[in-house]
Amino acid sequence: MHDGLEGLVANRRILGIAWILERPAVFAALIFALAAPWPCTAAADGEAPAGRPRIGLVLGGGGARGAAHVGVLKVLEEMRIPVDVVVGTSMGSIVGGLYASGMTPQQIEHELETMDWDGVFQDAPARADRSFRRKQDDVNYAFKAKLGVTSEGKLSGPLGFIRGQKFDLALNRLTQPVADVTNFDELHIPFRAVATDLETGKEVVLGSGSLPRAIRASMAVPGAFDPVDIDGRLLVDGGLSDNVPINVARAMGADQLIVVDVGSGLASRNEIHTVLDVTAQLVSILFTLNTEEQLKSLGPQDVLLRPQLGDIKPGDFKRVGDAIPTGERSARQQIPALAHFSLPPEAYKQHIALRGQRHTAPPVIQFVRIDNKSSISDGLIRARISAEPGKPLDVAQLEKDIDRVYGLDIFESVRYSVVQEEGKTGLVIDAKEKSWGPGYLQFGLATSNNFKGDNVTRFGVLYRRTAINSLNGELRAGLQLGDEPLISTEIYQPLDERSRYFVAGKIQYSEKNFNTFDKDGRNLARYRVESHGIELAGGRELGLWGEARVGYRWSPGTAHVTTGNPAAATDINQGELFARLSADKLDNPYFPRSGYFGRIEYRDARREFGSSADYKQVDLAQVYARSWGEHTLIGGAIVATSFDGTAPVGALYRLGGFLRLSGLQEDQLSGPYAGLLSLTYLRRLYNTQIANAYVGANAQVGNVWQHAGDVSLNNSIWSGSLFVGAGTPIGPVYLGYGVTDRQQRSLYLMVGPRFTF
Repeated sequence: MHDGLEGLVANRRILGIAWILERPAVFAALIFALAAPWPCTAAADGEAPAGRPRIGLVLGGGGARGAAHVGVLKVLEEMRIPVDVVVGTSMGSIVGGLYASGMTPQQIEHELETMDWDGVFQDAPARADRSFRRKQDDVNYAFKAKLGVTSEGKLSGPLGFIRGQKFDLALNRLTQPVADVTNFDELHIPFRAVATDLETGKEVVLGSGSLPRAIRASMAVPGAFDPVDIDGRLLVDGGLSDNVPINVARAMGADQLIVVDVGSGLASRNEIHTVLDVTAQLVSILFTLNTEEQLKSLGPQDVLLRPQLGDIKPGDFKRVGDAIPTGERSARQQIPALAHFSLPPEAYKQHIALRGQRHTAPPVIQFVRIDNKSSISDGLIRARISAEPGKPLDVAQLEKDIDRVYGLDIFESVRYSVVQEEGKTGLVIDAKEKSWGPGYLQFGLATSNNFKGDNVTRFGVLYRRTAINSLNGELRAGLQLGDEPLISTEIYQPLDERSRYFVAGKIQYSEKNFNTFDKDGRNLARYRVESHGIELAGGRELGLWGEARVGYRWSPGTAHVTTGNPAAATDINQGELFARLSADKLDNPYFPRSGYFGRIEYRDARREFGSSADYKQVDLAQVYARSWGEHTLIGGAIVATSFDGTAPVGALYRLGGFLRLSGLQEDQLSGPYAGLLSLTYLRRLYNTQIANAYVGANAQVGNVWQHAGDVSLNNSIWSGSLFVGAGTPIGPVYLGYGVTDRQQRSLYLMVGPRFTF
């Protein structure tokens, strides 16, 4: 049997795809992400008193179907049935491990039913918890898929789609009451978790070490979750080798067993339609075979429960509320068979007392240690951890701090543990650098079509080399292909361990198109502006939400007429000092439901700085979003002005296009003064981890003016649009129709953002 298993495990990529289909919501074992009580010091030895058999509880794997285990536990406690040992696989290890740690069935049920299922699959912290710099990467490079580039220049990637970062934090929090227990025989109830060795395909029984890591290994779906390295072995979901680990319970000394099998069984011929269905069936066969083999060993003294879970799939974690009572009903149907396990009230009371109580007081931390497996400094990590010796551990704050460290986007995992060393209680932060870095490739696509012959397509690639020194300096190189080529290289260097202050330098070459239109929207001429330049800057990061930056920018360029009346090339040189203040607290850069974005920039261009003309400019942009259920209102404003001179064509403000005076062509209006007010309504139609969809309406008023005296509401254009939009794995997609009060109309199809390197 193991030979066949080794062959299947060797082909782990195929297994990973099948598991995603067959057991996708085992991921949602992060269901335990809510706060839980705190550690205890009491333990039980699990020995049954003389005169009664030692009772073992075996909880099989089955994804969301495993919530039925909780219903079984509720009936066992109601019947005063003692549990002397617990063994679990996959979801069974989660329920069993938490029960063994001292949680009641009611507490586990609460965690299952109140979980944020959409959030538990996301490794990355919320956008609000990411650094300002990383937020800008989200804006410009929308492809969710990223590639790693090793130090040897080889393309690489993670071993699973999900790192398990949030899962680790959740399990740490829920098992914190027994964080000091490293021998699972010393838990409230002796416990074992079952995993599978990815190299050999053999069963691995985990009975010591870190309880949350053992549970994490037992449910690490291959190809979906990263394997867990424990004692030099790469471990994955125990269901591959022993989905109902009866033999393990017997090895722990159990005389009689209560076994709960929540497997989904095999699909019928009519349910198998694709190659992926076949692959999923192969995994199910593997599970079923090892389950049936184990069940053959049950004797007349044992009780087997098989809750009739019907159409509840392993991935249906939003149906745990249905699975729990199903498990309860299954146990009640077996009350006659279970009755002989029951204890008298006083004996059961003594049994519960022997388990000890689950304490709720947070530990007082006496030292903090950083276990740093990366090239950045320990101090950079420590500066983001607020826990201090002599104070009780605040787990909620610690998780926020860890999100900040993980949000640097250089770590594969950031975990914590509470340890006892030389009689002192300490906090250890374990930070492991990504194994597929330190370079990363990000991608973006931007294309627009107004169905009037104006089509623009750009494809961008960003190479980002992180941690070039201990302060997390960064090299960025961007390449944009398509209608407007661009090449850019930037060095960004933080100056302190808190990454508050920085300096940056950038060189860039670009080609851009500028159109001029008559008052009726007819294209008069098209200019091609070729430029190259440098930017030197310094500034300060403002927490996670913003940045203040000042610097010098020099960009000599030439404008050529490519369509329209031919004319001599014109030099367009920009040389300026600038100061910019930016804030970004949006939860999503494309379809925001909450938060704020703001930017104000001042530019002072002079001939002595390399500019073609002397002028100054100030521009301000703001966005504010607020939601009520599935409904969102987004307000926006742009105010831009030029003064003390005449701005050249390359520095003019432009409006026109989708959501920027919809109904006009892209950048149809240009001039030294601009203003725009907009109000957008969004109705979210559906929302999943992969994609979401919206329908919306927008109203705008604004214009671009040639003279300051022309700026007025009466001299503005009113426009509106209706659209549908979607957030997809390659970025935002919009299809909209806009019209102005001057009867200008346009249909828009847009994919992706515009790039700004």
